[in-house]
Amino acid sequence: MFTGIIEKLGTVKNIVEEGENFHITIESDFTSELKIDQSVAHNGVCLTIVKILNNTYTVTAIKETLEKSNLKHLKIGDVINLERAMILGARLDGHIVQGHVDQTATCTNIIEEDGSWVFSFEYDTNLNNITIEKGSITLNGVSLTVVDSKKNGFSVAIIPYTFENTNFYTFKIGTEVNLEFDVIGKYVARLLEK
Repeated sequence: MFTGIIEKLGTVKNIVEEGENFHITIESDFTSELKIDQSVAHNGVCLTIVKILNNTYTVTAIKETLEKSNLKHLKIGDVINLERAMILGARLDGHIVQGHVDQTATCTNIIEEDGSWVFSFEYDTNLNNITIEKGSITLNGVSLTVVDSKKNGFSVAIIPYTFENTNFYTFKIGTEVNLEFDVIGKYVARLLEK
């Protein structure tokens, strides 16, 4: 489990394709604190550490993960959001995040306001995921509050700290991002289907 509060930014140092898998090597400031078999969220995707070497570590993304996330588009040098699993008994500053990406969305608009930014996104509604105004959404692993909810899209407001300390500063119109919809909302939606 995660909180959606990004700890560090990591840099993609290498990507090795093996069959339908990607072995992704990341450079991070907290690599020395990690251990093999530990879970870390990468742009909101929970992946297991399989190798550690100096200040880099390697994770493996399988076909299912690549199909549902933006990890398939990673290139060497890309900056990604990183969060280690939450510690039981610690404060839950964001919201309950599983690290299981539901689908991707595309950035459709960026408005720079006086001291903040509003980012708008559209997503495919065929997967029956929904947002609600003032509800939670996880975007590239960042816990956020939905500002403007529509049938196939939503907006979020970003403060300067989040803009500077996550990979939001790299977003442009057309950037594909990972979405994890609120877990409680997903259960409620499933119950209402029955």
